[in-house]
Amino acid sequence: MDRLNSKNMQQEYKQTYESILRRGYISNELELERAFIIERKLRLMSSENPKYKEIRKQLRSIIKEYETKNWSNDSIITEEKLKESDYAELLAEKERLFLAKRKEIIRAKLVELNLNQQDLGKILNHSKSYISELMNGIYPFTKKDLLIIHRLLDIKIEDLMPLIFSLEDINKIEKTMLQLGRKDLISRLDSLDETTRLFPRLLDTIQHKEQQNL
Repeated sequence: MDRLNSKNMQQEYKQTYESILRRGYISNELELERAFIIERKLRLMSSENPKYKEIRKQLRSIIKEYETKNWSNDSIITEEKLKESDYAELLAEKERLFLAKRKEIIRAKLVELNLNQQDLGKILNHSKSYISELMNGIYPFTKKDLLIIHRLLDIKIEDLMPLIFSLEDINKIEKTMLQLGRKDLISRLDSLDETTRLFPRLLDTIQHKEQQNL
């Protein structure tokens, strides 16, 4: 099956779920927060399929190892690290809420059309267990899947395919806008991603560093 080839939330979730288990460790705070959410989902889904118990066990072990290494009493916890953790928690929660809302919207439309989740799986050519994983955000829908759902169920595309900026991307864009002398455009990032309003902006830090380099 083809995967959504873009840096959106669904691809990030796929990378979190599969890559962490494959390589055996968590790389950063955002992966940690996403791993927490996926671990909770796997716990709920274990009643449907026993295979999730073992996967959840592996994921919990990896989470514990990261926390021991990065957040134990012996770890060096900087202000920057705390900021990264705070932002990661906000972003991961926003992603979770979006996926939960999307699931509700799709289910409501299915009921409206006298269809169920298993019917949707057949339409998209997915098994019963796999369509459950897609609906719960364990794996991402493909772009083709989402376009079919958009057309067939008449759901707005923005309710199916969110684009969320990473903190790294936001900082790079802000820095470039400052270099171009277009600070006035930076606020448009907030209008695209309200999560950034909730997190202390790093704009002052960037400006301070630039002043030091003058």
